Amino acid sequence: MPSLSTPLVAILVWTLTSSQIVLAMPTHSERRQSEAVPPYVLSYAPKVWIHSQDLAFPSDIGAQLVHTKPEVNFNVVDGAPNPLTLDNLASLNGLGGSNVYLTSIDDVTKNPAWLKGVKPDGNGKTDGATSAAVIVNDHGSGNVDAYYMYFYANNPGPTILGQQVGKHVGDWEHNMIRFKQGIPQAIWYSQHSYGQAFTYAAVEKQGQRPVAYSAKNTHANYAITGTHDYTIPGVNLPVGPLKDYCDQGTLWDPVASAFFYSYNAASNTFKAYDGTSPTSWLDYVGKWGDQEYPDSDPRQKKIFGIDATAKYTSGPTGPQDKSLNRPEVCLPKENRLCFVSPFLRP
Repeated sequence: MPSLSTPLVAILVWTLTSSQIVLAMPTHSERRQSEAVPPYVLSYAPKVWIHSQDLAFPSDIGAQLVHTKPEVNFNVVDGAPNPLTLDNLASLNGLGGSNVYLTSIDDVTKNPAWLKGVKPDGNGKTDGATSAAVIVNDHGSGNVDAYYMYFYANNPGPTILGQQVGKHVGDWEHNMIRFKQGIPQAIWYSQHSYGQAFTYAAVEKQGQRPVAYSAKNTHANYAITGTHDYTIPGVNLPVGPLKDYCDQGTLWDPVASAFFYSYNAASNTFKAYDGTSPTSWLDYVGKWGDQEYPDSDPRQKKIFGIDATAKYTSGPTGPQDKSLNRPEVCLPKENRLCFVSPFLRP
């Protein structure tokens, strides 16, 4: 039998070795590494300045369920789980769906302590309160969107003509950063019914982490401090009747106490990176606060009877309703073009 030449042996060995590498199943540690929170999602996570006179700090997401009861049309939902937890919250979808309101057990006019939230400590952490959720949508080919969801138990609302308006139990705000191959490209700042987008290069940072300014008592997120008129959402004129106010009050680091999830847009499902954090609450489609009180309720006040100036309004929807698979960095909105500003502006 003729002997094999050295080059031919080398080729055969390389082929067999390569086949083994391709066919080998990933090890447990390799699977764990692939299922970890992408490190850039943490290293570029926003920090948030809370206004020095804000009446409501970030709050524990789960604690909201301790202090509320599910209602539809101001009636308690029959058959709801008791106790209601982050692990079973989505069961309310079959008991009223989007018409369910997590309604305060306490009289909100008395400003119970739980509505005030938890002031971040010197390291920016809401100690003892999981007050944020990070949701990662990997579109493939190195395109990743990271949603940083911020929760407050209470939205005290702005003051107009001496009266607070737009006050509601529960408040969800967010930043979204769009990454390409782990490099941040642009960032979205949620503001009332819309928001603003900027290039990552344009925004203020602490180190490499973008900075957001949470407006006094509304928690709308802005890229710069100062006064912002939001009469036209997302436009923010220098003057106008509806104003938000931002300053460097208390610095909050949301990812210091947060849940972390991946999001599969095809199946509309969430998976906890740690394998243990609750996910049911993310599927809940109802509201995170009281339903707007009717005019017959003595707590309700309106300026000159104008509905838009109601003192108490309905609580918000949760992360599920924040367009987690949006085509552009901006929140999709009919007849609105997505403008990603390359420079800072009000």
